[in-house]
Amino acid sequence: MKLQPTPLIFTLIVCFFYQLQAQNYIGHTVDNYAGVQSVTYNPATVVNSNMKLDINIFSASSFFASDYYGIKLKNLFDSDSPFNIEDETKTFPKDNNNFYTNLDIVGPSVSLNINSRHSIALISRMRGFGNINKINGTLFENYENEFDDSEDFSFENDEFTGTIHAWAEIGFTYGRVLYNQNNQLLKGGITLKYLQGFGAAITSTNGMQGYYNASENTLETSGNLIYSVTGDFDSDDISYNNLGSSIGADLGFVYTWTKTQTLPGINTNYTLKLGISVTDLGSISYDNTEVSNYDLNATIQPDQYDVEDFDDLYEYTSEIKTVKIQLPTALHILADYNITKRFYLSAQADFSLVKVDDAETSNSLNTFIVTPRFESKWFSMYMPLGLREYEDFGVGLGFRAGPLTLGSGSIISNLVSNSSKSADLYIGLKVPIYR
Repeated sequence: MKLQPTPLIFTLIVCFFYQLQAQNYIGHTVDNYAGVQSVTYNPATVVNSNMKLDINIFSASSFFASDYYGIKLKNLFDSDSPFNIEDETKTFPKDNNNFYTNLDIVGPSVSLNINSRHSIALISRMRGFGNINKINGTLFENYENEFDDSEDFSFENDEFTGTIHAWAEIGFTYGRVLYNQNNQLLKGGITLKYLQGFGAAITSTNGMQGYYNASENTLETSGNLIYSVTGDFDSDDISYNNLGSSIGADLGFVYTWTKTQTLPGINTNYTLKLGISVTDLGSISYDNTEVSNYDLNATIQPDQYDVEDFDDLYEYTSEIKTVKIQLPTALHILADYNITKRFYLSAQADFSLVKVDDAETSNSLNTFIVTPRFESKWFSMYMPLGLREYEDFGVGLGFRAGPLTLGSGSIISNLVSNSSKSADLYIGLKVPIYR
């Protein structure tokens, strides 16, 4: 395997940062008219909903977060000078910086309420996750700047991991009402998913140290670096002969309580709604994965990175094995209170259930979001206020107008902040048929 001197860490972080710029559908998934998108968050929402039929044509949600980069996005609309992302970007290097990206595309999908107790959905999605965990920010900064005008520095990177993983999925959802008496309702749902893996690139270390001598322009390193790639995932000519496949699942429950007693049947005018779900249970295995272990005990000149392959700079051993990538399993908790007929206040907490220190995983961010919203059949507007991992607070705005959904969980805070550390955007187009 010819590994370039940027084995996932340096090449893919920058690629994701400048091309994704932007958790999924923040603020929108709590909308009782969200349809398919809410089913991806909690499959129990498919049943006893406000939708008779929801046909998703296309929707996409992208998210980026890091505690290394901070961008002054409020100058984006400054008419006095063109926006230059390099000039408006600050860096915050530390011993254990983190990067996170997430792209979720929902293709042609449909949810159908069969009757007041049973509903189904068929959902197609393409997913992409990128996680860089506990990378030494000083090393990354100097590499990014090609070690120009650097001072002497030393570094340790004992817990660094990084994973890029892309896959597609087709899920069948079934939901049913489990209990419906007087003013209380409990419903459950499950989504079984066929997973088609496109590939992954993984890097980690059992311990890596180094020292850069600026006067001699030498980089002395010790330790090791492990790099795995499935098939031709890191090449321009991707082969589709070694794709992984598997089965995954989502599971959820929703409980609603209404102040006044309601008649049996459709019960969507609740006072309080509580939800809990676990999404992305499962993993994808890739056979014939090349795993290379690089011995970093060497002294080189950083300029060599530009002209030589990583394979030529360091000794390494390589083996072919099966690698299993854990999906970004997460726990979601929701409380939604109906203040008046059309005004709601929700609180959501999302927790990653996978170990960050395990390189062969994709993980989501831990978040807590409070969202006030106005909701009606043909129009909803929401303003999510969220605390996110990597010490970032986001204020966003989004709306649903008939078939169109557009929003961001961070657009307001990004337009007033001098150093935005996360950004997201989502858009969707559907054919909704309401009750």
